[in-house]
Amino acid sequence: MTIIKSQDFTSSIAESLQYISYTHPRDFVQAMARAYELEESQAAKDAMAQILINSRMAVMGQRPICQDTGIVTVFLKVGMNCRFDTSQSIQELVDEGVRQAYLNSDNPLRASVVADPAGKRLNTRDNTPAVIYTELVTGSTIDIRIAAKGGGSENKSRFITLNPSDSIVDWVVRTVPTMGAGWCPPGILGIGIGGTVDKAMVLAKESLMEPIDIQELMARGPANRIEELRLEIYEKVNELGIGAQGLGGLTTALDVKILDCPTHAASLPVAMIPNCAATRHIHFTLDGTGPAQFSPPRLEDWPEIKWEVGKGVKRVQLDGITAEETASWQPGETLLLNGTILTGRDAAHRRIQSLLNAGKPLPNGVNFKGKFIYYVGPVDPVAGEAVGPAGPTTSTRMDKYTEMMLSQTGLMGMIGKSERGDAAIDSIRRHGAVYLMAVGGAAYLVSKSIKKARVVAFEDLGMEAIYEFEVRDMPVTVAVDSLGESVHKTGPALWSQKIRDYRERT
Repeated sequence: MTIIKSQDFTSSIAESLQYISYTHPRDFVQAMARAYELEESQAAKDAMAQILINSRMAVMGQRPICQDTGIVTVFLKVGMNCRFDTSQSIQELVDEGVRQAYLNSDNPLRASVVADPAGKRLNTRDNTPAVIYTELVTGSTIDIRIAAKGGGSENKSRFITLNPSDSIVDWVVRTVPTMGAGWCPPGILGIGIGGTVDKAMVLAKESLMEPIDIQELMARGPANRIEELRLEIYEKVNELGIGAQGLGGLTTALDVKILDCPTHAASLPVAMIPNCAATRHIHFTLDGTGPAQFSPPRLEDWPEIKWEVGKGVKRVQLDGITAEETASWQPGETLLLNGTILTGRDAAHRRIQSLLNAGKPLPNGVNFKGKFIYYVGPVDPVAGEAVGPAGPTTSTRMDKYTEMMLSQTGLMGMIGKSERGDAAIDSIRRHGAVYLMAVGGAAYLVSKSIKKARVVAFEDLGMEAIYEFEVRDMPVTVAVDSLGESVHKTGPALWSQKIRDYRERT
């Protein structure tokens, strides 16, 4: 009988979450670096450069890769010859590890979990509870696979029950474009096939824990139907031309992982869950001899990439900016922002809406007239930082508020990640506003351009409070110009056609 000390178990959970908050898996870094070298779309190549630079900076500074440090998912395989030295439940032990990790004063992680999800949605303040899947197996060890899954990619999960004769590949190819760029491609697509509805979703999530090996599979060839599906889906998804951050390019998926399970003769359940550019997971085992040990990352595993903006870069001063100047910005143009911006996410927008609907003024210090709003929920700062990692959140969640903000507050533009919906684009065009895109998955890099930060309203919302940032040379791309042209529409269309033309020639 193996005795697992509760302290060893809890501390291993905590240390693993700290480790993956700033350390990409080595195989992910290698896959992203390969995609970067092969990329021909300059916009996509620049985005991947920022992701790789951010990854290296994060591991050097031991600060989060992404401001969204995720909701914790744990897969436990507990040997039946193991026993814990405690009366606490597995949920309590894991949650204590999560609590210790997310409240670590040296590297505090963002608490994103809210309780009463259909009601008040109050932040639990320590990122608990974790989502746990436990399996009793033969043996005398505990196998632990743990991940911190960001909301942007989790929200793009999809499920369907196909007819047994339907094509899984066709469904995936139809579905991936509907996911937009909020999952921060390039990343990994996890697919679960079979079982029941719930089992297929768990299989998809579990598949994302597997190593990236698509290049090895391509080199040796498929050995079974699942491997054939992986290769076919990988090729056809990348032919879509969606590219890094949805800007158009050669690489949308770095790998496709599939797990399957027997299912009912009348059913073909299929689930798809993406992992984003902030892929975070780790695998370790406890055998009763002490807590897990995690080897320090080797900096030589990260490519030394120097991202330099092109000759067409435009440095702009936001304080006092005019509509005439923003109207001159072109789709796809790179800007370096300087000056003052305000922040706001879902909860802040809801409160603004309630105040405006009631005819009440916005809080003191909140004046959007002539300003830009940045969709972000930053990590708390440490050691003299103005703010912790502060990358953009998915902008489409704020689409429902866009007309309100542009028509009632005097807002001039917005900064976020991924595409905007048609209604939001129409509103941007009508008001002569603009939408700028920062790179998702480059949160630590972006935070270095934020020189001052202070909460100006709704402090009780935690990371969803409204901040005022003073930024210096914050890199963004013009994603929707004042005429309503969107690079998230034109970029993928251009590159999918280029890829098709190349396939036809060869």
